[in-house]
Amino acid sequence: MRSNTCAFALLLSIAVTGLTPGLTFAQGRPPGASRILKPIDEANLVRLEGNTHPLALPEYDQGRLTDAFPMEHMLLLLKRSPDQEQALQKLNAELYNPRSPHYHKWLTAQEFGQLFGPSQQDIETITKWLQSRGFQVNLVYTSGMLIDISGTAGLVRDAFHTEMHKYNVRGVKHIANASDPQIAAALAPVVEGFASLNDFVPRPAMAKRGRPEPQFVSFVLDVGPQDFATIYNLTPLWNASTPITGQGQTIAVLEDTDINPADRDTFRSAFGLSSFSGTFAQIHPAPRKGKDNCKDPFTNPDESEAALDAEWSGAVAPDAAIELVSCADTATTFGVLVAAHNLLNSNSPPPIISVSYQESETNLGASGSAAFKNAWEQAATEGISVFVAAGDAGAADRDVGGLDATRGIAVNGLASTQYNVAVGGTDFQDVVNGTASSYWATSDGAGDRSALSYIPEMTWNDTCASGVLSTYEGFSSGVDFCSSPLGEQFLGVDAGGGGPSSRYAKPSWQTGVVGIENDRKRDLPDASLFSANGLYTHSLLYCMSDTVEGGFPCVYTNPIDAFSSSAGGTSFASPSFAGIQALVNQKTNTTWGNPDSVLYTLAATEYGSNSSPNQSNLNSCNSINGNAVGSACVFYDVTTGDSDVVCSGKKDCYRFPHNSLGVLSTSSSTLDVAYPAATGWDFATGLGTVNISNLVNSWP
Repeated sequence: MRSNTCAFALLLSIAVTGLTPGLTFAQGRPPGASRILKPIDEANLVRLEGNTHPLALPEYDQGRLTDAFPMEHMLLLLKRSPDQEQALQKLNAELYNPRSPHYHKWLTAQEFGQLFGPSQQDIETITKWLQSRGFQVNLVYTSGMLIDISGTAGLVRDAFHTEMHKYNVRGVKHIANASDPQIAAALAPVVEGFASLNDFVPRPAMAKRGRPEPQFVSFVLDVGPQDFATIYNLTPLWNASTPITGQGQTIAVLEDTDINPADRDTFRSAFGLSSFSGTFAQIHPAPRKGKDNCKDPFTNPDESEAALDAEWSGAVAPDAAIELVSCADTATTFGVLVAAHNLLNSNSPPPIISVSYQESETNLGASGSAAFKNAWEQAATEGISVFVAAGDAGAADRDVGGLDATRGIAVNGLASTQYNVAVGGTDFQDVVNGTASSYWATSDGAGDRSALSYIPEMTWNDTCASGVLSTYEGFSSGVDFCSSPLGEQFLGVDAGGGGPSSRYAKPSWQTGVVGIENDRKRDLPDASLFSANGLYTHSLLYCMSDTVEGGFPCVYTNPIDAFSSSAGGTSFASPSFAGIQALVNQKTNTTWGNPDSVLYTLAATEYGSNSSPNQSNLNSCNSINGNAVGSACVFYDVTTGDSDVVCSGKKDCYRFPHNSLGVLSTSSSTLDVAYPAATGWDFATGLGTVNISNLVNSWP
């Protein structure tokens, strides 16, 4: 439910007067008190540290942009006071505390801005200063935390004291600021910085097929929606006397491209979903006021990502309304971020959001990371559940798309906040074990279903660093396998994402479960779902037929087309988990905001804690049991494999002497794999995967 006028008045009174412990502002300062207290003296500057992209390097520099180069819809990120941030965190705690009178009394964007945004006086001071420097102020977001401005490279240089340059990074052209921006010290208490001043946009967390496949079997075992429903015990919900299918729920998948809606229809028809009533729409959300900053991106090379997001969120919740929400990238701003903030500041934001893009915390920079953190933090207060792919580079998110990791351990900055569910990836273990015939029918049934039951899972890892693959090929570890001629066929950083955040502290809810590290850091992922892209013959099917953007005909009876219409990556896991949340919302007839606290509470009940493990459940719910796994399990504990990747850098890389390649390790002097699956929670798969019916029916 959303808060009413009386509820908001109570919250405002609490925030201003400090009547209730835990929702006070230090020194009684009310929300909205001005923090720009001195004249703007541009001879007294402050550097906004950590806001130059790591690839904006001299060796790639192609010179300065012309002063007239247009820079439209830059997002200037503001910041709240430490007092306000503390009060917001305390309010968030109460919103999720069933014993609090504020439990689930979600805020609107307007209430959020009034309580936790900068003062109107400070916003007016900043906008007037921007206009005096020649910028066009397009809009101030309702949250008060973002100002959309347009200008030129010359105006940016003069006002923010950084030059905009052209770069050619290994044949790919980019623009970026050459140094950290600077602002007048008087503005520093309120101005965080730009969400970005570059076009190094996040990449889809999608892994297409194409690796050499070990000759485990002579056939391909791809996963369609009906297989997924069987494997993760979803079908009983669909077939219940009151079907739980996502009816009445809305899921928004955030993209920077459009798709052909006919592809979704083809997908649903091919896999037995046409009888469900779920709808689909493509939306380019304009802000509530001000100049429209969300342009139609049309289709582009990210179309496959958007198609699978729309298809798989609706595959799990087939009666839900799926909204593909997309905005075009600008020269300096990622369209997905614009779409997110436009939705969150709208009158009717969707209750569930899924994002399947990845960029490391380091590459996002301080302000870029804060822009996503602020978005998901606002979502949590509005009762919106946000699911983000943990990434497809193991613990080496700075090296996405590379042949090896060179920059050390890093995680996806879009997923690492404490206000979203980070979703990792697994693979099936049956083919490695030689038991595929126990889990797959010899011919397809209705909806192209061939899976017979739950299948034992392991980590998703396509690389020579994988302990599973290196052992299968007869090597002692990934360290020696990666340096062998055979291992060189499996270079790359293709594995389910996970690791410790370098920016955020451990949330209060990430505790009490066997395996959770006492590292004081936000750790990823929270949970996982199947995400493999075919190394062990298993991948996921989708439909994207636009040949201009790399698509293929969605003719699944044609082996070549079916192969080309299958892929993997945590891109599939995030929208699928968003679909699961739609089932939860329907069953409980309410919204849940960030569901992490519930997920970890349920896992603590099943697994126990580090000090008091529930060994019986850990044994019965271990994924290695396959079709003999416990019928009452909410989580399937994935304990086989690792998410390690090959490396060649000096940081977090262990290798044998004189070898150029090694494996990602938390120590460069000894082998400490980053990261192995283990009992309970782990960096490779989080809490594991889920029995969907049990999860939904166990939800409090």
